[in-house]
Amino acid sequence: MKVTLVGAGPGGKGLLTLKAFEVLQTADVVLYDRFVSEDILAVIPDSAEKIDVGKHAGNHPVPQDEINELLLEKARQGKNVVRLKGGDPFVFARGGEELEFLAENNIPFEVVPGVSSAIAAAVYAGIPLTHRDYASSFHIITAHAKNNEKPDIDFNALVKLNGTLVFLMGVAAIGDICEGCISAGMDKDMPAAIVENATVNSQRKFLGTVATLPKIARANNVKSPAVIIIGKVCRFSARYDWFSRKPLRNKRILVVRVKGASKLSDSLRELGCDVIEMPCLRIAPLTGSGCMLGKKLENIKDYSWLVFTSGAGVNIFFDYLIENEIDIRELSHLKIACVGVETKKEVNKHGIKADYVPAEYNGAALAYGLTGLVKNGEKLFIARAKDADKDLTHILANAGVVFDDVPIYEKIRDMKKTDTLVSAIARNDFDFVAFTSSSAVECFAEIATQFGKIKAVCIGEKTASAARSYGMEVYASKEATIMSMVEKLCL
Repeated sequence: MKVTLVGAGPGGKGLLTLKAFEVLQTADVVLYDRFVSEDILAVIPDSAEKIDVGKHAGNHPVPQDEINELLLEKARQGKNVVRLKGGDPFVFARGGEELEFLAENNIPFEVVPGVSSAIAAAVYAGIPLTHRDYASSFHIITAHAKNNEKPDIDFNALVKLNGTLVFLMGVAAIGDICEGCISAGMDKDMPAAIVENATVNSQRKFLGTVATLPKIARANNVKSPAVIIIGKVCRFSARYDWFSRKPLRNKRILVVRVKGASKLSDSLRELGCDVIEMPCLRIAPLTGSGCMLGKKLENIKDYSWLVFTSGAGVNIFFDYLIENEIDIRELSHLKIACVGVETKKEVNKHGIKADYVPAEYNGAALAYGLTGLVKNGEKLFIARAKDADKDLTHILANAGVVFDDVPIYEKIRDMKKTDTLVSAIARNDFDFVAFTSSSAVECFAEIATQFGKIKAVCIGEKTASAARSYGMEVYASKEATIMSMVEKLCL
């Protein structure tokens, strides 16, 4: 029985701390706030209960008293409870109030710090909060008071500090904030900035002065969450703004993929892209008691080649060896073949070098290459998905190559058709849709109603062919790799 307050940081999982990730992995129940992103929620195990207790300005669907009682109830059930809060739990997030309640009820607790938006917004806007020539301190102030009252801020004291002022939850009060600073003697031309949706790909930044910022914010319809920064250091923003220069800034891409496989999404986010994920398939290992993999491994000495056609297959295969205490040296006589570089990388992680990877990364190329390498009397152990593409096995069989096609996992449809996602697809609210398999195309086709305007970026020709069959405008990656897909999107 324990409650852990965890800071989720200001946005996506890239700024989630390792400690926070570890705690989420062991959670039985997670109570999360409004600004916790979908990719962070995806880190939470499916077995955990997820409870949305998010608040909006002036709208608290789950009052704080009820949140406290939920924490107490779940903890008393003996569960590992995580209270997941945007930013840092102790920076205007009512973390102290929640701990006070838990302490009064003798509930053990821990706290995991998070990256506060007060700091992150400045960093992602190119604004150094301190600078030896301009500001030796910075000060974080909330512009939101209890019961929506006007915040009691001592502007005279703040202005005299001559540091950088950072206001959180201040969109509605931006006029009062700037007027308060000027009335306390601040120069009307003091540089100022407001950063909306800091650190995520929908971030917007507007620069002005303490006199002009309210008008600029209203003209651009700036919404919460937004951070207001006032001080001389704001003048550095245009020069130091690294985030706005990312190559895929302002691009919006829907990634249709296997659940848990986020490499493409993470790569695109690193390039500044607004990524919406549509997990549509999940990998289900076929490695239970009496499985075919186990039976075939009993006679592993009969094989000369071990063939992998996906990274998922590689990891499931080696996980089975570990779980069943099978000595990896039992494979020492085998040559290893991989369908492509992504699969080869997964093999390399297990301390093994691949003996063959075709120049073209698909099943047919792998098969043709193996027909020229496999000697008479040699037998292949093909570890791959159930109902996988038949090109590989047809070509091998026609060439007289002896093999066992061993299903070690299957892809199962696992798609949540949320109203938001269905609506976005109907509007084609994306610059591109990225498909990582032909199965992903079929999943997308179940939701989409029109295809002619869809710009599809596909991994490999087989996926591209599936997208073309629906009339999409198709851009196939040069190679069947995630990096090649990313390169295609950057062109």
